[in-house]
Amino acid sequence: MSASVVFAPLVGWPLIWALAGAALVLVALALWRGLSGWGLRALALSALVLALANPALQEEERQNLSDIVILVVDDSASQSLGDRKTQTEAAVAAVQAEIAQMPNTELRIHHVGDGEEDAGTLALTALSEALAEEPRARVAGAILITDGRVHDLGVVPNLPAPLQVLLTGKQADWDRRIVVKNAPAFAIIGEEFKLDLKVEDIGLPPDLGPEVDLTISIDTEEPVTYTVALNTDLELPVTLPHGGANVLQFSVAPVGGEITDRNNALAVQINGVRDRLRVLLVSGEPHAGERVWRNLLKSDAAVDLVHFTILRPPEKQDGVPVDELSLIAFPTRELFVEKIKEFDLIIFDRYRMRGILPMSYIENVVNYVREGGTVLVAAGPEFGAVDSLYRSPLAEILPVAPTAQVIEEGFRPKITDLGRRHPVTEGLEKDAPEGGWGRWFRQIEVQQTAGQVLMSGAHDLPLLVLNRVDQGRVAVLASDQSWLWGRGYEGGGPQLELLRRLAHWMLKEPELEEETLTAEVKGEAMTITRRTLAEEDPGPVKITAPDGTVTELAMPQAAPGRYEAGFKAPMLGLYRLDQGELTRVIAVGPATPREFVETIASGGDLAPLAEATRGGVTRLEPGNPDIRTVAEGRVAVGRGWIGITPREAYLTTDVNVIPFLPAWAWLLIAAGLAVVAWLIEGRKGAKA
Repeated sequence: MSASVVFAPLVGWPLIWALAGAALVLVALALWRGLSGWGLRALALSALVLALANPALQEEERQNLSDIVILVVDDSASQSLGDRKTQTEAAVAAVQAEIAQMPNTELRIHHVGDGEEDAGTLALTALSEALAEEPRARVAGAILITDGRVHDLGVVPNLPAPLQVLLTGKQADWDRRIVVKNAPAFAIIGEEFKLDLKVEDIGLPPDLGPEVDLTISIDTEEPVTYTVALNTDLELPVTLPHGGANVLQFSVAPVGGEITDRNNALAVQINGVRDRLRVLLVSGEPHAGERVWRNLLKSDAAVDLVHFTILRPPEKQDGVPVDELSLIAFPTRELFVEKIKEFDLIIFDRYRMRGILPMSYIENVVNYVREGGTVLVAAGPEFGAVDSLYRSPLAEILPVAPTAQVIEEGFRPKITDLGRRHPVTEGLEKDAPEGGWGRWFRQIEVQQTAGQVLMSGAHDLPLLVLNRVDQGRVAVLASDQSWLWGRGYEGGGPQLELLRRLAHWMLKEPELEEETLTAEVKGEAMTITRRTLAEEDPGPVKITAPDGTVTELAMPQAAPGRYEAGFKAPMLGLYRLDQGELTRVIAVGPATPREFVETIASGGDLAPLAEATRGGVTRLEPGNPDIRTVAEGRVAVGRGWIGITPREAYLTTDVNVIPFLPAWAWLLIAAGLAVVAWLIEGRKGAKA
């Protein structure tokens, strides 16, 4: 029980203070005039003022509340290094035992793990949330058990009591890691750029020499090992070999004694893009579909198109000198001899061998393909004639042979069974109108000699045939009427999409490869896709996690030629996918998660926050500290001990208010004192 004096004024306090001031003036005047009853008059006026203030005795029934100590335990991945987990468990048990012996004190334990999407350790956020759940008046202290590597230092909890940091780890810990400082998200294929790289030892490492072996590989290529300087900034020249995602892997061998080898490997994913695509378009006879290729290629700002058309055949005799047939001489030698390897794609659109391009130039085209170039032949009636491209050295690499027959009848192009599995034509039929796409009216009869038939036309003859030749690629479209789809004839068809995919397959874009093993990562969920032209099931995919554990995952068929499966990554890091001869390296989050970037325990970041609350950072390596109670405002940490501040909070269960005197009693006292003062003054006046 607690008692105190309270006031319940009958009028406003300003009026009471005004009356008290007036009474003080009257008493001073009586004293100045020498009135013998001035003291009694002062008491009478005081009684009137107190009556208006209405004093009362307030008695409270109080229930004492326990103090609360908040314990936040860091269970993040970095706390699994060394013997930190053991230290943490022992410290939690010690804090529980100490708090249990303190009277009127409760312990609230909160655990915090790794943040989502590689956010790291959000220990201060967890502490702020724990504080929000408790009455501030009861919080006697907060204890944080951690290795000091927290990643939300911008969150400053509003603590009403000391914060104590119990630091795990050992002062002798050390670690070797790889750091890449300036990895770009995109880079141009074939152009060299620089990566700033560093292999460094942190903590208290032993003397292991000034150099280290660094292993570097791109995707699944054979790794290469270099000897580099330790603790020195390195500038590494890199050239991406292909478009799409390129995974660069860096690793150093684990060293005995380092606290972890999880950051001895690092992967950087860089998307390869083409600076400019150089396309050479050679058109023969002008026809309605000639502009199809030009419009398709010119619509892409990243394409440099060189286009020339043979408008006047050499056999035309009209008396015009040959040197006056054009304003400028077309640089055929420069294009087909000197700079042919600079082109990414060469398209022959209804081209005839009319002597403009010598056979040696065509041989250069054949060599260009064998060394990695690409050629697309869009054939018309000329393909079966005597001056056909097939009657040139180009026949060595063409996947079809013409029969000299031209089919002039309506037919609807169809996707073959193989075409339904091939990325160039897969899924094109899903948007086809009922009855099929619009008709074409001319097809060159050809016989397949190599490659893959993706589309068929009249009488199920090959219409679109693709083939790989050594390092290059060749495609033949045995019709010149794809433009009818673009005009919307009889509903049209997927002209632009088909030609776009075809051109991108010719340009070796990774997403259009026939045999691929890819993975798409969203957060920690991985969608693995296997694309194949084979009809049989490719079997399970083998997934190797960053810690070396292997999982075999079955892949059900999602569409013809495409198999998909979902996989929940158990940890962040670098995963290796293997299926048959295909291998893929994919990073879930960064290859080195945030928890393993800084691995040496340190309280430097948390010390200012703890010291601002009169707490501090205490290492657990020497042993678990005692817990003491200290007065508010006093230093709450010392050698071998940490402190909390008792709050002495309470809950008022009952309040009883008793007035000192009723109002009539105050009035009677004031009147009596005034009468006595008047009588005293009257007697003295009569004697005088």
